[in-house]
Amino acid sequence: MTSYGDARPSGRTLFEEELMNAMNQYANSAEAPDFDAPRIERRTRRRRTAGIAAVAAALIAVGGGTALATSVAGSSSSTPATSTADKSDATTMLYGENPTIPIDFAGWSLDGAKNYVEKTQTKLGTVTKKAVKGCKPNSVLGVSPHAPAIVHNGDTVSFTVCAG
Repeated sequence: MTSYGDARPSGRTLFEEELMNAMNQYANSAEAPDFDAPRIERRTRRRRTAGIAAVAAALIAVGGGTALATSVAGSSSSTPATSTADKSDATTMLYGENPTIPIDFAGWSLDGAKNYVEKTQTKLGTVTKKAVKGCKPNSVLGVSPHAPAIVHNGDTVSFTVCAG
């Protein structure tokens, strides 16, 4: 056996040759990683979309989306908008074709509701006053037709308001 200081014809010692052979065998035996970049990108996009949707739902649930709901519904600042979780069918009107826009008139003033009816090019039907204890005078208590019926341009919408 030769010492590690003795040079071989290759210029390496026996230890160096054995080490290089062992490293080459290990490197050649390992399989190359297999990954699908487009699939990883799609999964990342899905997770990002799901995260954004979760944040948006949380904002709407805690009332942070009220300003967004007001601007989408096209109502003025004098007409309050409520989140989708608080909607009652008796005060909710589904407007449009596809997609339909749910408008919850609960708590709106009669003037605000009339303005919205004009903006949507629907006709104002009858306004019925109903005496309910503890409600704000002229606030909307019900709309007809209400959800799940869909209202289109030119349809007639009637309101029930608080008499005071």
